Amino acid sequence: MSIQDFMQAYQRVWEAQDSQGFAALFTPDGQYWNTPFQVQTGPTELARYWDRIKLQQDITLTPRVLAETETGGVGHWNVTYQVASEELFQIWAKSTGTGLPDRQPGDPLPRMELDGTLVAEFDADGLATCVRIWWHSNATMPT
Repeated sequence: MSIQDFMQAYQRVWEAQDSQGFAALFTPDGQYWNTPFQVQTGPTELARYWDRIKLQQDITLTPRVLAETETGGVGHWNVTYQVASEELFQIWAKSTGTGLPDRQPGDPLPRMELDGTLVAEFDADGLATCVRIWWHSNATMPT
């Protein structure tokens, strides 16, 4: 898999809320670093982490390749979605670096925009061995 293929697949599995498809992008011991200090390793952890995508609605992801190497590359992604549950809002509210508006449970849920960069390495079969992402988010409250 090339970084171009990976970015297209990343878009597909995020917009389709496909946890198993996400895990299938990786080797059996593949790692996804969703922060510099938190890693999911292997298909079970990867799919379980990706399940939180199911708490999003109206997802649009725009991928872009920034650089390609022989064994991987660098990509940029921007995703917008409607937060679909109080549970997801609380996950983001507890995330370091997330700028969220003050709101009380029961208030309307925000629309989120995440902007991020990833670095990916692939094995000879084209599966991801390691993907590291860096991102920041912005919330927009309904008017």
